[in-house]
Amino acid sequence: MSSAPSFNEFQVDRARVRICASREELGRAAAQRAVEVISGAIRRKGQARIIVATGNSQIPSIHALVESAVDWSRVDVFHMDEYIGLSPDHPASFRRWIRERVAEKVHPRNVFYLAADAADLKAEVERYSKLLLAAPIDAAFLGFGENGHIAFNDPPFADFNDPATVKEVVLDAASRRQQVGEGHFPDLSSVPEKALTITCPGLFRAAHWICSVPERRKAEAVRNALTLEISEKCPATLVRRHPDARVFLDRESASLLKQASSFVSH
Repeated sequence: MSSAPSFNEFQVDRARVRICASREELGRAAAQRAVEVISGAIRRKGQARIIVATGNSQIPSIHALVESAVDWSRVDVFHMDEYIGLSPDHPASFRRWIRERVAEKVHPRNVFYLAADAADLKAEVERYSKLLLAAPIDAAFLGFGENGHIAFNDPPFADFNDPATVKEVVLDAASRRQQVGEGHFPDLSSVPEKALTITCPGLFRAAHWICSVPERRKAEAVRNALTLEISEKCPATLVRRHPDARVFLDRESASLLKQASSFVSH
């Protein structure tokens, strides 16, 4: 007799949610979904274009993904955001994160880096926007910030109807404190105050969302994303409007949720 599954699945509006037994199981489940999406795009079109989230919460999923069977020679990789003025070799640089955890591991066909230390930021925004808009995006990997942000679309500044694809933003204090808490900067004064980010509509263009949100510190953001009214007050609520979004949680990040039976559909 087979054992019972170690996860709980339910649906909130359009978002399909899975609660996994551990952070590691979450990573494997998210990576499995990513392989399905990426390999499917390659079979249909001969290529795949993906946006990769960075940060501590994404490590289990990306680690599992780069260990999976994907034809990376047919994959173009983008990332979501970068601190303005930060060198690509800075320990907290998202370009460095992508380079060390993805590019140097699997050698994708192309890795398109968002250069937020460019001399002309307006030109860089236009360049990166054109690259993103040049063809469909097959998948975006997302995390939820502790304040509910997606990419660096923080609650005070997020716009679900933003006409831009990439833009310059001022970082919310909660986002900057999170970066200190995760160990990327020694103190708040060291965290840059501005960044370039893909906007909410820019992310929404991706055909599939794969959201990895582990750890107890994300429990409030998860509860808000799945229960509050869909609005810019909690940008992560947008996941419930996307036509194909999967949210992968562990028991800690799901700890503030009520039973799955209380949600809209199953």
